[in-house]
Amino acid sequence: MRRIVILGSTGSIGRQTLDVVRTFRSEFEVVGLAAGDNTGLLLQQAAEFNPRYVWCNNPPDALPPGVALLPMDEMAALPEVDQVMVALMGAVGLRPTLNALRAGKQVALSNKEPVVMAGQALKAAERKHGAAILPVDSEPSAIWQCLRGEDNHIRRLLITASGGPFRRTPLDELASVTPAQALQHPTWRMGKKITIDSATLMNKAFEVIESHWLFSVPWDDIAVVVHPQSTIHSMVEFDDGSVKAQMGPPSMRLPIQYALFYPQRLPNADIPRLDIGAAWSLDFEPLQPERYPCFDLAIAAGRAGGTAPAALSAADEVAVAVFLKGGIGFTDIYRVVAKVLNELQNQTAPDLDAILEADHWASARAGEIAATLAR
Repeated sequence: MRRIVILGSTGSIGRQTLDVVRTFRSEFEVVGLAAGDNTGLLLQQAAEFNPRYVWCNNPPDALPPGVALLPMDEMAALPEVDQVMVALMGAVGLRPTLNALRAGKQVALSNKEPVVMAGQALKAAERKHGAAILPVDSEPSAIWQCLRGEDNHIRRLLITASGGPFRRTPLDELASVTPAQALQHPTWRMGKKITIDSATLMNKAFEVIESHWLFSVPWDDIAVVVHPQSTIHSMVEFDDGSVKAQMGPPSMRLPIQYALFYPQRLPNADIPRLDIGAAWSLDFEPLQPERYPCFDLAIAAGRAGGTAPAALSAADEVAVAVFLKGGIGFTDIYRVVAKVLNELQNQTAPDLDAILEADHWASARAGEIAATLAR
């Protein structure tokens, strides 16, 4: 019986995690559920899964019998919990993730931002407290799966990117694309924020930063290749030239279940299968830097380290939110983030408070910059 807490239970990853729990009801005890503003769905989930604890931004007037409110930071470190699924968005996932690792938990991590902001601190906590970070994000999960059973030097990580909805859009038309157009991802169905990050390729830079920390691979040994079909989720090249790839339909069900049951692989009819008998192809293209300026900007922030990655993550979150509301143009996302990073006074060896302070400053400054670009 796996005793689990799901942070972000009403989001896309959280709901799919509960789908896996439904399929294997005898394998799980849901100890806690946490959400943002979707209180109604959280209460439905609580009624179905009977957790001991819940949390949300707007607590309801009445909770189901036997259910108590408990903040995420505390829920993630409960002694009776074995595993924490962090399916949150943004910096809000950092403290719960760090607390869970310090409590020696298995952390199934979908939330990119904690590793982007404080990868070194998370890995140090993992080592010190005998915890485990289990990647759920599709590309790091693919790398993790390719490395299973290997005890060989990694020559290169090859992270795949679909290229998003504007892979062939003329560059002079990008400034006028609408949020509705940017949300039409060609292969994946995800939350709004990560879908926009996929269109700018900011998410791919985040995955490079994640992979650098999670797998201890040097920056220069991580490459991104455009793979429009999204069938190969990532690859690992070894010194002898052999390349291992993890493949499957563009679905998050498999990486979620793999993390929840690691090291077991259990049959699940709800996970889509790759139809090898069908006619299909695997195409690869080089990344076009001029089409995705956010990518190089983010990689530079990751390499700079210190508080730069936290400022990067915060500024992007604000810029994407303003774009989705129609406040700025698509190409203004880059302008907002670039200006924030240019103004940042980077601290090269920050503690957690300094990282969170940089996140707060960058959020506020990004909002001010976005206001000057308002359409």
